[in-house]
Amino acid sequence: MVCLFVQTKEVFMELHESGQMYLESIHVLLQQRGKVRAIDVGAYLGYSKPSVSRAIGILKKGLYITVDKEGYISMTSTGKEIAEKIYERHTVISNMLMALGVDEKTATEDACRIEHVISDESFNLIKKHYFNYKK
Repeated sequence: MVCLFVQTKEVFMELHESGQMYLESIHVLLQQRGKVRAIDVGAYLGYSKPSVSRAIGILKKGLYITVDKEGYISMTSTGKEIAEKIYERHTVISNMLMALGVDEKTATEDACRIEHVISDESFNLIKKHYFNYKK
């Protein structure tokens, strides 16, 4: 499972961790499939239909996503920016932890928690260090 900046820091902070997780999951599914419905998101995350329906409603109301008449989800520019940022954090942090010797399952789970709370400053320095290390 994937976990995973917006135009202003305030918008990013207003969206709770669960909303960020939904956006990241929608982003990953759109990359994999091209089209995504709420049922796909629920299956991917292992969440119930009522939980997904509520989250989709909140994301629509917050203007992070749109849903067409056939139920397909699209991301707004703000939603996409958040999703890409969370996904980048998830990827970099989990890869960095694995490079340090952490097993993949633990690294991925830890990255899921860290990606939502780490500051931009800390993440950018970690990312810089990680990419310098990879060279």
